[in-house]
Amino acid sequence: MLLHIIFFMACCLARLGPKVSVSGVVSVGCFFPPFLEQVDGWLLRHSAAKGLEGSVKTTSADSQKQEVGASTAPSILCNFIFFNSAQLRRGASSRKTAAMLRGGVDAGRRRFLWPTSPPAPAGRRHRLAGGGRSGGYATAQGVHMNATDINNILKANEYGQVLERGPASSHGALAFHSNTLASNHPGEDCRSSATCLWERGGVLFGVFDGHGGPACARAVSRRLFYYIAVATLPTPALAELEWAVGEGRAAPPLLEWFKHPRDHRGPDGGRAAFQSLRKYWRERLEADDGDHDDGEQDDTRLSCALGKAFRRLDDDLSAEAQASARSHRVRSPSGESHGSPSPLRVALSGCTACVAHVRDGVLRVANLGDSRAVLGVQEADGGWTAVGLTNDHTADNPDELRRVLGAHPPSERRTAVRHRRLLGLLLPFRAFGDVRFKWSRQTLARLYERRPDLREGTRALPPHYLTPPYLSAEPEVTHRRILPCDKFVVLASDGLWELMHRHTAVQRLAEHLKGLREQKCRHIPSTGTTLADLRRLLKERKGRARSVPEDDNAATHLLRHALGDDGYGGVATSRLSKMLSLPPEVARRYRDDITVTVIHLNEPHL
Repeated sequence: MLLHIIFFMACCLARLGPKVSVSGVVSVGCFFPPFLEQVDGWLLRHSAAKGLEGSVKTTSADSQKQEVGASTAPSILCNFIFFNSAQLRRGASSRKTAAMLRGGVDAGRRRFLWPTSPPAPAGRRHRLAGGGRSGGYATAQGVHMNATDINNILKANEYGQVLERGPASSHGALAFHSNTLASNHPGEDCRSSATCLWERGGVLFGVFDGHGGPACARAVSRRLFYYIAVATLPTPALAELEWAVGEGRAAPPLLEWFKHPRDHRGPDGGRAAFQSLRKYWRERLEADDGDHDDGEQDDTRLSCALGKAFRRLDDDLSAEAQASARSHRVRSPSGESHGSPSPLRVALSGCTACVAHVRDGVLRVANLGDSRAVLGVQEADGGWTAVGLTNDHTADNPDELRRVLGAHPPSERRTAVRHRRLLGLLLPFRAFGDVRFKWSRQTLARLYERRPDLREGTRALPPHYLTPPYLSAEPEVTHRRILPCDKFVVLASDGLWELMHRHTAVQRLAEHLKGLREQKCRHIPSTGTTLADLRRLLKERKGRARSVPEDDNAATHLLRHALGDDGYGGVATSRLSKMLSLPPEVARRYRDDITVTVIHLNEPHL
């Protein structure tokens, strides 16, 4: 009884006293879980009278709206105690535990930490309770959704395409599935898929994760593939293209796009963008470096071409922005909201990019930022291996951190990367746009003098902005010849990888492929089949019906498991419902925009 009283007082102090250590509370709570119900009851009555501190608050400006978890605040304490007992046994600090109990979970991966930067979550990324062994940090109050509602949201943006078979058409990519789910409003992720129409052009897939607004991601998703096409086109094809444009004739199309009807379909930059692209192919014609498509030299040339296309597009975005800033026809922010964003707005925002190029049985991946590409490989024994094809360009990558620090004087070693962010502000170390981290001090000063509305707060330049550029648009390019054991590639923005490990993603897709195979009807011989054989076949069919995947689209399958993972390889419908029913102003606290493209390589049954 005495222990019960002590534990009751400790729980109350930990919930209401911000400086009380709770390590003892958690350890005692593990031995007396039934007594937590009494604590919950008291906290519920107390919160009704006074309101809870920490992550559960009500504001006078909107008294009818509470932050996530307000009406189930007592369960926050219970969930926290059960979840973090294991952390304490592994040596987690009581100070960190106390901070989490007060509602401050480890900071989410916000791209910007500028004083008044584009909308970012007011709080930090939380985990939802409900479903799974790990409990959760907070319980979201969302509308309960049935299976139909869940599927309507998950499948609203899914897209799939079976590619034309043959070595000169599919190049080794047989089909692809894609899906995207926004958290920001509007969503900042974009995706692109296209076939290059000239002979042996290949197939292109890309995911683009924007930050500071969607303008840069939308522009890059529509323009980058054209730059890749120009960078990889042989000289005769470029000459034909220039002749058609110069004569005012219809130019041969470069790409065949695969787009979902809901994908953003805005202007691609207009005349300025086309002139930039034309200038690029003219420069290639003048250089006339002699294209040869043979063997190892071709592999090296194509990898270099991908890097050149990335850099050239970023240079053109910057040049178009500077021309726009000098122009007298500068649109106001309100005017831009009704049409396409100005080149200046595109360049001031930013995006990462992860692009896969499949040609002649060779897979090339060009990555810029923290989106990832993962290859699913089936071993001879039937097991599966996840092979990472990209590296994150963040402070978590020691090689990338050394690269950034080595590009600036030793005197900037403490300021170039602060709090694991570029100049203490930007999470990815490589990205398109973000000219605030690339232009010279003089160029930025002239821009802010002409457009004071573009200033971020009262500061015109980032702190310690001494030796720009700090941000790079140089992609990291890898290539690999596709083998029979290589089954699929997953391209996804970091929103997926924050929720799911790459090995888990490969395992879920392997199960999905197995379910699709078993779904196919088995042929029954017309002769020699006994009644016992029919009974056995019917039993197998019944078993297959139970294991049929809920989603035909592999990208949707990954989304469903990432959002609703129950900790045992299944999906907790309650958790999935909560994650999908969060209001827009709250959803960003729990997850980022998620975009997934699954490229099937050696699965002819699809």
